[in-house]
Amino acid sequence: MQITKENLSNHNDFLLSKSPLEIVQWAINIAGTPVVTTNFGPHSASILNLVAEVKEDIKVIWCDTGYNTSYTYRYANEISKRLNLNLFTYIPHQTSSQRDALFGGIPPVEDPQHKVFTEQVKLEPFHRAMKEHQPDVWFTNIRKGQTAFRDSLDILSLSKDGILKVSPFYYWSDKQLEEYLEKNDLPNETKYFDPTKVLQNRECGLHI
Repeated sequence: MQITKENLSNHNDFLLSKSPLEIVQWAINIAGTPVVTTNFGPHSASILNLVAEVKEDIKVIWCDTGYNTSYTYRYANEISKRLNLNLFTYIPHQTSSQRDALFGGIPPVEDPQHKVFTEQVKLEPFHRAMKEHQPDVWFTNIRKGQTAFRDSLDILSLSKDGILKVSPFYYWSDKQLEEYLEKNDLPNETKYFDPTKVLQNRECGLHI
């Protein structure tokens, strides 16, 4: 089945009444090379657990900026072991210590260098990962209400490269995700920091 810009809305209408599990099952059924991305941030265990429930060996891509909190690194280690994730980690070409020494730390969001910083620590590793794995279906945990741009998307959307992005929890609230984590005895991550976003309602660039 080919999902195009022309038939995308029809498929979104069909999936609107489906549960997140049913959405993942539908997407896995049409996928050739699916992946799921994670930042091991808030509620990230939900999408990882959900997708692994359908396809336990799915490739999990983590673009580690090098600026995560110690809490996030411990959380990533715990979730990876508990869910037996097939994890592929991508890091920038420079360490955070090298970058801090050469460029003086994280540029403010209003500084033109922040765009360069974002490219170096997140976008380049992400594009490298996508080039290596060549997915046709990309599971992500973006949700309506997170940013203005994400409000314009839906359960299914197409990346600029034509990859089908699937967001099973797109219409779920924080409360619903927290209940899902509790039901599945999964911890949450509450001390996550994204140096490319800084502000919660900013886009990091992966989904635009």
